[in-house]
Amino acid sequence: MTQTDIALLLADAADEVEIGIAPVQAVVRGGRRRKARRWAVAAATALVLAGSTGVTLAFAGLPGERADRGTPMAPGPASAEERHVYDPQQTELARGTEHGKEWRVWVQVWGAPRDAREADRQLGAMKQMGLRPAVDKAADLVGKTSYFSMRSYGDGRALVVMFDTHKRIDRLAGTDLQAAAVPLEEVGPTVPERLVVGHVAKTAREVTCRWKDGRSTVAPLEGPAPAAHDGTSLIRPVAGYPGGNWFVCLAPQGTTYQDAEVTK
Repeated sequence: MTQTDIALLLADAADEVEIGIAPVQAVVRGGRRRKARRWAVAAATALVLAGSTGVTLAFAGLPGERADRGTPMAPGPASAEERHVYDPQQTELARGTEHGKEWRVWVQVWGAPRDAREADRQLGAMKQMGLRPAVDKAADLVGKTSYFSMRSYGDGRALVVMFDTHKRIDRLAGTDLQAAAVPLEEVGPTVPERLVVGHVAKTAREVTCRWKDGRSTVAPLEGPAPAAHDGTSLIRPVAGYPGGNWFVCLAPQGTTYQDAEVTK
């Protein structure tokens, strides 16, 4: 995706981003439960929000960035622009059409500001897009990477599905999985949670999403040749996100989310 494509996508999303409220029900499923408490605290204090109900969160482990011991870190780009502090890297995970309306899922990754001036400007850029990071003030962004996963449906408001801000992020490993299930269409207490968005370790080759009617959907690791964005459930890398790969599953109509698991 070119910088122009990214700019257009961000412009489309900027005016109509809605952040869902903190999940009422949180369930830990599979993988390691490392640092789950820190995620729960972040969710409770940072999801200040308007809008939706009916969001189910399943998590194990916490995404992260950690240099291997004994391996010197390569110097990063000097400018804030090269580090994507003000203009995030954006990766589209899935795209499809249902009931004649297009839906999309994408992830933004914002580079870490190096000082208070960069942090202030980054927070302003986020606010212009209707986004609120998982911090109390701009100074808390210094040295931290932020991500937002979002979905849109038709002409409706974009919904932030998962987000967080980290200084030292652990890389997911083994069967670690963190995911959120949300409605594909407009959110509400009776709308089925059919869309599952999450991230897994780089080594994960398959995620199985199970639905309450007994059916399941398998999301394999994307092959060397990128697949067409046709709504197919896949595991894909996200530009700028070092903690693992991301995946999307979509349940068939008439059912809702039960659980998700790394199966290969």
